[in-house]
Amino acid sequence: MRPTPYVASLRIYEPLAAFSPADQLRWKAIPANAATRRDEENRALRRIIRPEPPAFRSDGAHILDVGDERFVAPWSTAMRCWAALDSFKESFPTSITTFFVPPSLEDALSINSEDLEDRVPHILTETWVIPPRWFALFEPGERLRGHTSEGPFTVIRTDIATAKRRCESAHRAVVSAFGNGPIEGEIATLLAWLNLFHADSKVECDYGGLALYLEQSLLAHGEAGLESDSSIEDVTLSLQGLAAGDGAMAGRGYERLVSRWRRVGAFEQAM
Repeated sequence: MRPTPYVASLRIYEPLAAFSPADQLRWKAIPANAATRRDEENRALRRIIRPEPPAFRSDGAHILDVGDERFVAPWSTAMRCWAALDSFKESFPTSITTFFVPPSLEDALSINSEDLEDRVPHILTETWVIPPRWFALFEPGERLRGHTSEGPFTVIRTDIATAKRRCESAHRAVVSAFGNGPIEGEIATLLAWLNLFHADSKVECDYGGLALYLEQSLLAHGEAGLESDSSIEDVTLSLQGLAAGDGAMAGRGYERLVSRWRRVGAFEQAM
């Protein structure tokens, strides 16, 4: 099992040319077969047990070699930890947050935070679920699934221009059906994020350890494991229904998707 089996990721891999000369040398030095995913997850797991302010550690990156070209998704650990801390603090009264995050740890995580505010993370993560808007960026033919020594996996990958075009289409369908609101806003935020990266980038959705729980859930309901996962198809059907003004079609796709991932989320409560 993977070190953090409850995390899924949406990654942007930019071409080496998008980075500074110093970073290009760093990323070129990473072996093509490096276990960067496990390394990142192991560090994240260690930080849960014993806080390690990421500002004091060298950071890594995920790599993707396509032919003779290398694409890179930096972990940006310090920035993501600081952003998570900022989001957590906004969710609770200040009188409560100190019980969860001691001032000393908050100070350590906030080191150089002024330098992080304008930076953009190449990786978005979610726990126990994959947001429907992520699936809207892909088509079924771009999905790769199978099994390795770590268990089942699903990875979906496309080029960023295609992902942006699909995101724009999803946004139009949602606005046409519901107008502006929370769902529309989430898709608009995703599109704004995609627009910040190099035009030749790659977009990747990695189920991570959720692939294991999804497969177990599907098998328990008499389905053929990951091969029966139709999350992309369900989101596509729902968006087609919205675009056509067919609420029944939109509802069928959305209900199938939500029911499938609700069962995955139930594993969290069982632990």
